Formats: sequence, structure tokens, C-alpha cells
Amino acid sequence: MNWIHTIGDGVGLKQFMNAWAEMARGAHQPSIQPVWHRELLMARDPPRITCNHREYEQILPPNTIKEEDITPIVHQSFFFKPLDIARIRLLVPFHLSQCTAFDLITACFWYCRTKALRLDPEEEVRMMVIVNARSRFIAKHSSFVGYYGNCFAFSAALTTAGKLCGNSLGYALELIRKSKDEVTEEYMQSVADFMVIKERCLFTTVNSCIISDLTRAKFREVNFGWGEGVYGGVAQGGAGPFPGATYIVPHKNAKGEECLMLPICLSSEVMKRFAKELDEILGSQNHPTMSVSNFVKSTL
Repeated sequence: MNWIHTIGDGVGLKQFMNAWAEMARGAHQPSIQPVWHRELLMARDPPRITCNHREYEQILPPNTIKEEDITPIVHQSFFFKPLDIARIRLLVPFHLSQCTAFDLITACFWYCRTKALRLDPEEEVRMMVIVNARSRFIAKHSSFVGYYGNCFAFSAALTTAGKLCGNSLGYALELIRKSKDEVTEEYMQSVADFMVIKERCLFTTVNSCIISDLTRAKFREVNFGWGEGVYGGVAQGGAGPFPGATYIVPHKNAKGEECLMLPICLSSEVMKRFAKELDEILGSQNHPTMSVSNFVKSTL
């Protein structure tokens, strides 16, 4: 199926699929009623930008042609078993050791990808995490439960390639967690105002990554009456023409082990360097056994 993002986000898609599945199983109406309420996310009058939005800074791409600009893109997925997550957790400071597996994998991805790209140390790099902001509104607007439209932010962690690659994994993790904490109700109102003032500009794509957590969506658990699905997630990394997007998807590997899958797209040589960097962190060979697209084809 296709999903148009102007209608809703990942949470909205899961709500729609659950409602569809409930009615397919005989329900007369969905257990969670759909809510419109988009007026809560409209720009203020007059609009006013009250927060920093580094995710929307318009940056010109460098004049020099890089390796990844001329080399064909390849798609591969990497699997993180519980033991892999535990190994990464040992590499971060104690005060960060209780962070989520999503944050740990995100920090790993940003660190390894930046090292693999071999950027100039002074170049800025961004990791943008898609943050579901519904909880920021439900506390004040109980009727917001069931809202299926877009309600997320691209929280942006920003540093230079030199600082990111020259510090420990904890440095990346701190930046990511701090950027997520900045997404408040005021931040979301500021984003809406920003879109009016700046005329709906695109997020920054230069040296940027975007990652989305699909573990909580639990698409695989949607049941139309035939049991759970074999797979519930994206077919490959990337988002349209932007290759820097990825997702963390719950999945069973070839051995039947529950793990988290990270589908990414990079040029072939950069992908090899990425796998090498990740192997050094994990202390094991985490090479993919098949690409995400081939996996999806094999299950159809």
C-alpha cells in the first residue's frame, strides 16, 4: 500500500491500519475514533519563531564532487541483536547507560556513517530524529487522543565531522538526547510559525541524516484475521530522492532471533567502510545476509 504523508504520519498510519484490521475482524467501529483537531497545530496569529530550528537551515552544497555523488547507491540492512545493544551500552558513560536501544543505534549510525563518508573535519553534520510530539499536547487537550495527522518534529543534533569522529560514542549520544528533549509544545508551535514565515521550506539535506523509530508502531502485529504479519516496516532505507533517511524496524533474523534492523543506503565503497566501522564497535562481523529489498521480495 502507499501512504501520503500530507494525510498523516507513521502513528496515524498505524491507527488507520488497526481500525481497518478491527473492522475486517468484525468490529462495527474502530476502538480509537479518528480525530481531526488540526487547528491545535496551526500557526499562531501573528506567527513568531521562538525556538532554534537547525533542521531547516538552508545550506548550499559544497562545490567539490564527492565519491558518494558519482558512485551508484546500494541498499543494505544491518541487524542489532540484544547482545549487540549490550555491547554498545558498555561504550557509553554510566549516566547514559539506561538510554533506549533506539538512541544507541542512532548514535552508532551517525558516528559510523560520518567516519565512512570521510568528510572534512570542519564540515557540519546533522542527525535529525523524528520525534512523535503527541504527548506534548494530550496533557492539555485530552481530545487529541486519536489524532491521525502529522504531529512530529525533526529534532536536529548538530556538530562538526571532526568533533563527532574524534570523540567517544557518548558525545553523539548526548547531542541526540538533548535535541529530542528540546521538542516541547512551544517548539511545535514555533515550527508551525516557522513554516508560515519561511513558506514551508525543506529540511536541511547537506551532510544530514534522518532516522525514525518504527519499533513502537508494531506494524507486524496488525491482524486482519490471519494472524500477525511476517514483516512490518519499510522496504529499504532512504526517503524519495534523499538517501540519508533510515528507520529502526523490529524484525526476526534468519535464525528466528528478535532483533532491530537498520536499512541504509550509501555508495558501495562508503557502505563497506560503514560496515567496517560498525564491526569495530560491535566487535563482531555484522555484515547483512541480504538486502532489505530482497528480503521483502522473498516474503511475498
